[in-house]
Amino acid sequence: MLRFFETIPGMLAWGTIIGLLAGAYFFPLTVGIFVVLFDVYWFLKSVYLAIHMRTAFTKMRGNLKVDWRAELEGLRHNDHDYDNDRSQSSSTLSSSSVASAWRDVRHLVIFPMYREPYEVVRESFESLAKTTYPKEKIFVVLATEACGGKETEETARRIVQEFGDRFGKLLVTVHPSGLSGEIPGKGSNIAWAAREAVISYKLSVISPQNVLVSAFDIDTQAPPDYFARLTHAFLTAKAPLRAIYQPIPLFTNNIYQAPLLARIVAFSATFWQLMQQARPERLTAFSSQSVPLPVLLDVGFWDRSVVSEDSRIFWQAYLRYGGDFRVEPLHFPVMMDANVAPTFWGTMRNVYLQQRRWGWGVENVPYILEGFCAKLLKSDFNRVSDTVPLQKKIYWTFNVLEGFHSWATNVLIIFFLGWLPTLIGGAEFRATLLSYSIPGVTRTLMLAAMFGIVTAAVLSVMLLPPRPAWFRPWHMAAFVLEWLLMPVTLVVFGALPGLEAQTRLMLGGKWRLGFWVTPKTRNVEY
Repeated sequence: MLRFFETIPGMLAWGTIIGLLAGAYFFPLTVGIFVVLFDVYWFLKSVYLAIHMRTAFTKMRGNLKVDWRAELEGLRHNDHDYDNDRSQSSSTLSSSSVASAWRDVRHLVIFPMYREPYEVVRESFESLAKTTYPKEKIFVVLATEACGGKETEETARRIVQEFGDRFGKLLVTVHPSGLSGEIPGKGSNIAWAAREAVISYKLSVISPQNVLVSAFDIDTQAPPDYFARLTHAFLTAKAPLRAIYQPIPLFTNNIYQAPLLARIVAFSATFWQLMQQARPERLTAFSSQSVPLPVLLDVGFWDRSVVSEDSRIFWQAYLRYGGDFRVEPLHFPVMMDANVAPTFWGTMRNVYLQQRRWGWGVENVPYILEGFCAKLLKSDFNRVSDTVPLQKKIYWTFNVLEGFHSWATNVLIIFFLGWLPTLIGGAEFRATLLSYSIPGVTRTLMLAAMFGIVTAAVLSVMLLPPRPAWFRPWHMAAFVLEWLLMPVTLVVFGALPGLEAQTRLMLGGKWRLGFWVTPKTRNVEY
């Protein structure tokens, strides 16, 4: 049954594409009407998402102006019941049994690395060292790979030498290669590192309900108030141990080095996360994230056998707690790298591969469906999924499938398939009023949808970090005008890698994807 579930996203995507191709030839009138209605839908959805994006952006900017350390000092006592029995196991902890004082909250921060250059790693540690949160309550792990070689060992040695006494603890772990049941990648590395840290720091014994584990990409740079904001959100959340805490990724660390198409893709990823934070009921975990330690202990840490461990951890917990789990939006950023390679075409290749890896999040679909159907299928997955209400199962099944289907097909329908009835619908259809109307309607609605592109262009300028000395006014004009190429990026770096990922999952076997590490560089000259 799992294999059948793996074919569903690909079959839906290809069924839509092939169906429209065949329908445009045999039933051009029906497809023509569908195209017009779909254009209207696309326009309304663009406006809807643009409004959400602006709302979330405004909230994020407001949060950046707040002194969150002062907010913590003013947080006298939260409203949650504090469980004084610290000897109980993590699986029996109440969802509201957290610290009554913010100073009880500790943070475990994991930076997984492979062969990234020292400069990238140091920037992330330097940003962490500037936190306003008490650094003695921050435990850090540099999670290296055994296959990283001497260069990785030297980077770890230099990091320990420079930052070893700037946090409560600093641990370097070495993830062995070739362990059974694992695939090489971030998930297996951070799972290993978290287990090592829990043992080394005795976190499972000393109030695990007061520990938040932040799994950051190696290029993640947190603003000084991030951990104060995170702690405040944790202590004021309803059922704080039933949530993952999600920041907004801003891919701006090296944005001035990135080629124009890479910049558009980087900002587009940020804007999508902004939109999702304004719709928390649909939000799932992505990339850098913070998870309560009891959740990790309950679900067995991140899945070591999948590529998309960042979103899988949400579904692990969602099924474990019978649907009583969510992603809590922080409306607060962390800064990460845009995709940059030594050459333009190298960057374009890397952008595509990164988008395909993100599209491989579709591997969660069979996991979700099998979990929802565990009782019916009499499956034994050590998941508490039988208690997920039917309404929630239907809601998430539709939204997840619709999300991946839209990713792979919507742009293709708008820019390519929508013109097919006119092109191949025959002379009889081309003589109809609808045939003449389709191009005009599509063009008009696409121009109206420029509202979303203009919004994205304005917000991208507002999100730019301090400008380098070489930056001139004409550079700013180019940064704005480049958004006219957004339709290209939507097709080449959106629909196509998404469709490829779903096709590979559908085919299975040798077509399945492994983890692809996005190369990180600094000081690249073009």
